[in-house]
Amino acid sequence: MTTAGVFGVAVGGILLFIFAFVYLASAIKIIRPYQKGIVERLGKYQRTYEPGLHVIVPFVDRLSKVDMRENVVDVPPQEVITKDNVVVTVDAVVYYEATDPVKLMYNVADFYTASTKLAQTNLRNVVGEMQLDESLTSREKINAALRQILDDATDKWGVRVVRVELQRIEPPKEVVEAMHRQMKAERDKRAKILEAEGDRQAAINRAEGAKQSAILEAEGRAAAIKQIADAEKYQKIAVAEGEGRAIETVFAAIHAGNPTSDLLAVRYLEALPRIANGQATKIFLPYEISDVLGAVGGIAEAFRSGMQTEDAQSPGARPDTGAAPDTGTTPAQM
Repeated sequence: MTTAGVFGVAVGGILLFIFAFVYLASAIKIIRPYQKGIVERLGKYQRTYEPGLHVIVPFVDRLSKVDMRENVVDVPPQEVITKDNVVVTVDAVVYYEATDPVKLMYNVADFYTASTKLAQTNLRNVVGEMQLDESLTSREKINAALRQILDDATDKWGVRVVRVELQRIEPPKEVVEAMHRQMKAERDKRAKILEAEGDRQAAINRAEGAKQSAILEAEGRAAAIKQIADAEKYQKIAVAEGEGRAIETVFAAIHAGNPTSDLLAVRYLEALPRIANGQATKIFLPYEISDVLGAVGGIAEAFRSGMQTEDAQSPGARPDTGAAPDTGTTPAQM
């Protein structure tokens, strides 16, 4: 074989090797776990490949990969007029995930642009039906309404809208300043109301405390008075019982001794100094004083008789004979 023939065979072998390499490289396809493959054969949908290694017919089959992960669509800021004619700037983000790769491939040409325009339009509709205060405080309501609208609209695209989040709702600067002044006035009002309520409650608590203190003090005084009265009552009862027993004992002893009137009179005379020893200017004598005085007279008469008897019995004593009768004579005459 000539040199030219050998060179031609070598070149042919190299070209064949290159062709085989390119063919195999085009035929072998790897699909990642978060992807699915759409195979078209001669411009017609053939099948859907799951993640893994697959072989197609090069130059005949065409493989397109669809990302099945959750993706984000950033809705650009836009001006929205609320129901009370206030212009606010609103922007949002939309989270979605593909559910049907075939619909996502063939039912929408540019899903990102289509979803962005759809979110902007419906965001204007939802916010435009609300007052400014309601739109500022109803983020969850706006998110839920917008998610429901987008989910229904994108269902034919093979996409499920997971959630919608409002990034900001920004009113004009003048409105923001007026809201700040209103908020400050409202907070000052609530502070004054709370302060007045606190003073009122403090006054009520002080009055209630004074009332409870007075009640407890009165109850304490009443309890003390009751205890003192009970103690005095017990003391008087005990003293009365003791005096009663003493009187009974003395009475029994007197009856047992069978005292005479003279003895009683003597005891009465002994008691008179104690009766007279006091600050009183009046002395009350018992009803039976006549009997006692009679006894005293009897004692005095007995005492006088006794004294006369002692005088008569003493030596040198001269009996009292009374006055001498007048005889009309003198001793000289006798």
